[in-house]
Amino acid sequence: MTQSGMKQPHPTVWERSYGTRGPAPAHSRDDVATAAMELANEGGLPAVSTRRIAQKLGVSQSALYRYVAGHDEVFDLMVDAAAGEIDLDVALRGEAIDDLTALAARAKAVHVKYPWLLDIPVEAMRVGPRGIDFLEYALRAMAAVDVSGAVKLQVVAVLNTLVQQFARAEVGGGTASRERRSSQVMYLHKTAAVGDHPYLAAALHISDPGADQPGDMFEPVVRRVLGGMLMPE
Repeated sequence: MTQSGMKQPHPTVWERSYGTRGPAPAHSRDDVATAAMELANEGGLPAVSTRRIAQKLGVSQSALYRYVAGHDEVFDLMVDAAAGEIDLDVALRGEAIDDLTALAARAKAVHVKYPWLLDIPVEAMRVGPRGIDFLEYALRAMAAVDVSGAVKLQVVAVLNTLVQQFARAEVGGGTASRERRSSQVMYLHKTAAVGDHPYLAAALHISDPGADQPGDMFEPVVRRVLGGMLMPE
């Protein structure tokens, strides 16, 4: 118990040792993450279970709990391993909006590569070592921007949300036929043209019915959002 009477929080999967009893562990948590990601790539997130991970690693299901306490920690490992594929070796150019937009594009590419990331329950503090590296890189990109640290953290949170939502639209768009998407767009324009929705008609007046795919809109939307949030306080 802490001095305030609250229970001491359990150590995260990143802080916990593999234990000292029995033989040395035959695998690492990176191995667990790799096995889980392979299962997710093959069958989506529902295919990921401690039983199947154990089978892939050639250990008993009970032995797997030496590495993880359960599903949540498996997800922690998967999210962090995916974050490790976002290239943080790209040199910053010194323009926060440019650097953050490029970072967001690289993050979205990883989410599109691993669509199951979009099905993992969102937790504000689901962050591991590689996720912390991502956060540090994003904050370094904003080092010269005259806004508070709290606002900078909000910027990263909003950026992550945009990445996830645009990746979801991009992945979902790939499951719909081109004809279906074209029909939906044309219906929107026809309905707006009837006259009962003048503001929608005005907004669509100069747009191309075949344009504005999620991938095309991502960068300009991110830039506009960042421009607003990074205005000096």
